[in-house]
Amino acid sequence: MKKGKCCKCSLGRKLGRLIAKLLGLILLGNVALFIVFFFDLDGKLLFKVVEPLLKKHYDNMDRKDTLKAPYDMDKYPSYEYEV
Repeated sequence: MKKGKCCKCSLGRKLGRLIAKLLGLILLGNVALFIVFFFDLDGKLLFKVVEPLLKKHYDNMDRKDTLKAPYDMDKYPSYEYEV
């Protein structure tokens, strides 16, 4: 006879446990983000891992050698404006 009332308690306990778990996960996530912020772990990751990879990639790129370009002394661009 009291099965309906007991079911409400069980549902309430399950809901309470779910809310407690969610709050625990939120708190754990907040602590993890604070640790990353406090010790500047994202900046250290960028400096020690990402930057060397980018330097290695961009330092080995082929570029046009501007010192080998011809330089003509008598060919100046026109800087006059037509009004």
